[in-house]
Amino acid sequence: MHMVERFFKPEHAFGLIAVLAMHAAILWGLWQHRLIPSPQEAATLFVNFIAPPVQEKLPPPPPKQKIVEKHKPRQIVAETPVVTPTDYVVPPPPPQPAPAITAAPAPAMPLAPPKPTGPLTLSGELSVACLERTPPRYPPLSRRMGEEGTVVLRVELDELGKVCAARVKDSSGFARLDEAALEAVRTWRCHPAQRDGQPVRAVALQPFKFILQGS
Repeated sequence: MHMVERFFKPEHAFGLIAVLAMHAAILWGLWQHRLIPSPQEAATLFVNFIAPPVQEKLPPPPPKQKIVEKHKPRQIVAETPVVTPTDYVVPPPPPQPAPAITAAPAPAMPLAPPKPTGPLTLSGELSVACLERTPPRYPPLSRRMGEEGTVVLRVELDELGKVCAARVKDSSGFARLDEAALEAVRTWRCHPAQRDGQPVRAVALQPFKFILQGS
């Protein structure tokens, strides 16, 4: 009881009655304006849904073919050039190079034999060509010591026939005898040697024999 009294108070009941009265007034107003039909006018309506007619499926139309327009090859008409006689002027040929003149080889000149150079070598002994020839003097010491032998000298003459050089080619074995032969030959005077008619230097060999008398 206490719980009922707690939820249903007198002021709550008054509010509930006011709400019900308001809803009743709204319903009466709607009925007056024929917005809500009376129970006699209300009838059960049966609604049948009519299915739409089934359309037959038609095959899809064939794809449109692209009409390719064939282009006819265009005929190209070449224009024929008008040729005049002057168009056929042939240029003159290029000048031909002059043929090379080949000179005939000169006949080979006979080579002159080379002229000999150096002193002329005399055949035989030098004394043959010398008019003034002093014999060598026997050294006194060589006499006392009994020195004997043969010395050969190489003698060179100038263009005037004078002895310009002399040396021992083969020694006698004794220096005093060799020196006596060199001193004697340096005083000789000879005819100048000639080559092709011209005086030239000459070389000759001259032997000297040293022999003691009575040995």
